[in-house]
Amino acid sequence: MAKDKGQTLSFALCPLPFAFYSSHMRIMPHIAFQFNNGNAHMKKLLLISLSALLLPACADKTQYEQTVLEQMQLEKDIKDYKLSPERMAKCVVETTSKNMPGIFVLDPKRLTAYRNYTRMLMLSSSQDPKKTLEELRTEFGSPKELADAHSNYTESLMDCLAVLIAESEETIEPAKEAK
Repeated sequence: MAKDKGQTLSFALCPLPFAFYSSHMRIMPHIAFQFNNGNAHMKKLLLISLSALLLPACADKTQYEQTVLEQMQLEKDIKDYKLSPERMAKCVVETTSKNMPGIFVLDPKRLTAYRNYTRMLMLSSSQDPKKTLEELRTEFGSPKELADAHSNYTESLMDCLAVLIAESEETIEPAKEAK
């Protein structure tokens, strides 16, 4: 937690892609607060409340990212093409997130989607896959929505695989021509 010259409370929250400085604020402008009255107790209470709300959100997304990374480390095509599982996981998470319910990262619908996608990816390692599948159908809302989520993940995986393979081929071709 740090203060800039305009006495605006600034802080970084988990790996969110934007800063909370008043001069750079374009996303969620209501997060930047002016504290000029010197009421330290209210500042601390507000910061603790905001942190308590945002930390679980970060945990849901982080868990999804970790699960996708584990899947990418097992993916045979990624090993065959010598692609980075970390880059692939990041691409898949970004691409699937675009088609998930919810408007922004901290939207409750998006957070539920992160949890549901994580459970969907861990279905094969579940102790009772049939029960987990039924729970997923209920949590997603219907079997069709579960199928749509799986389709979103699979399409994102294929799109990212195509992009990263094309990028790796572009870097290999100039190296061959230089020889």
